[in-house]
Amino acid sequence: MENDPDLANPTSPAPGDETENTPETTETSTNTARLSFDLFAWANQLARLKNDLKVELFLINKHYTVYHLAVANALQPQVAPVFIVDLLSEIEKGAGLGLEVRAYEQSESEPGVLLYSTCGQVSNAGHILNVIEHERTSIETFNEYDHELKNIKLIAARFTHPEITPFYVCKQIAGSGSLNERTAWEIGEDGKLQQFSAASAFKIPLDNQVLIAGNGDNDADQRIFAFAPKKFEAMFGYNYKKQAIADKKVEQILSRYQLNFPEGQDLNTMVSGHPKLINKLQNLELGTKTQEELVDYGEEMGLDLMTTDDGAIIIMDSRDIETFVGLLNDDYMTSDLTGLKYEIKGKKLLEDRPADE
Repeated sequence: MENDPDLANPTSPAPGDETENTPETTETSTNTARLSFDLFAWANQLARLKNDLKVELFLINKHYTVYHLAVANALQPQVAPVFIVDLLSEIEKGAGLGLEVRAYEQSESEPGVLLYSTCGQVSNAGHILNVIEHERTSIETFNEYDHELKNIKLIAARFTHPEITPFYVCKQIAGSGSLNERTAWEIGEDGKLQQFSAASAFKIPLDNQVLIAGNGDNDADQRIFAFAPKKFEAMFGYNYKKQAIADKKVEQILSRYQLNFPEGQDLNTMVSGHPKLINKLQNLELGTKTQEELVDYGEEMGLDLMTTDDGAIIIMDSRDIETFVGLLNDDYMTSDLTGLKYEIKGKKLLEDRPADE
């Protein structure tokens, strides 16, 4: 891939460096320069270094727990090509065809457009990078008997080289379709069906899905390129439009109710990256319940909300938020017929019917 002559012209940004259309333009010019990232120039450099990259593999489960995946020495030479050869090819081809790189939060998926976000906006991706880059000692090595492949959501390959910032290639894993000795047999070299010999097995998708790359050491600034937008959303539990609605609902809640969180936590961080909570907030109607009425309602339903001495509702985890939001949304009732208490999964307003004349 030839270098684009526009890369040297500061008045004509290259594709992949459209800072004027991103949220980063709200920052200072110094920060904008630091955050800018030219995907095509990066791919040119990577093509030169690709045979000297070091790679580590990590498995991430449905709760975004990160596990290190050890790789046999004999397999090491095969790992990197599976993750980066087709990726580089697609970027090279895109550069030749005028591929546009646009902010995910401001654009729609369409042919000829590659969407990106950042780890600062996609909390689950940011969490994964933080654990791998800064909490390595907390990561366990994966084994089937303790962790189970069926619970794995994605695989992340971390690539390093002295000349570039570490980058990641992520792919979805169909953990539910994994094979093990309890669910599969294999055909041996002699053509006979025999016991499955591996602890577990899974298939690596060959399509390009997600690349996480950028300049500098700030994890939040790393860009997430969504080659497969739907898979990107599924991998990291991210839907910007729903998240934006949820953020507005959070603002409304915080302006009306006094909440107490563990140190370092707040309502935004606890909601972000939790699809169930984000979906719950989409159609939330706050109603007119006061703080005291909400606490009393919880006690009446047997869903006691803990409070501080000054009356703030204590939120310890996502379950507390689900209960709190359910009470706000009037999602609990006591049957007048049986006296039993129920959680309402769906509601349909009954219109008043005119009395028969």
